[in-house]
Amino acid sequence: MHHGTTGTVSTFPSAPLPVSFHRTELAVILGLYGRMVAAGEWRDYGISALRDVAIFSIFRHTAEHPIYRIEKRPKLAQRQGIYAVIGMDGRILKRGHDLPTVLRVLERKLIRAVAD
Repeated sequence: MHHGTTGTVSTFPSAPLPVSFHRTELAVILGLYGRMVAAGEWRDYGISALRDVAIFSIFRHTAEHPIYRIEKRPKLAQRQGIYAVIGMDGRILKRGHDLPTVLRVLERKLIRAVAD
């Protein structure tokens, strides 16, 4: 009985790596986050790297539900867009392919907060 050539055997199943934000993406998000903290609007954040999505959660107070989630879903790159901003109620406030453009929906809230 012939078994063919021997190959390397991985001890781990070929599980896909979790989706995460790249440094350049985090720089854009944290730039906005810093301005919102300075304006007294936001207080805390959390980052999750899951199988299909990376999530940057924004909190007004520590230990509550996030008021916004910035999601990165590579599987939607060909369709609605890889990035989305989602409100506390689960509604998608903005979706698209360009992170700074998608984050503008939150920038408008900063301008309103400073103007008040």
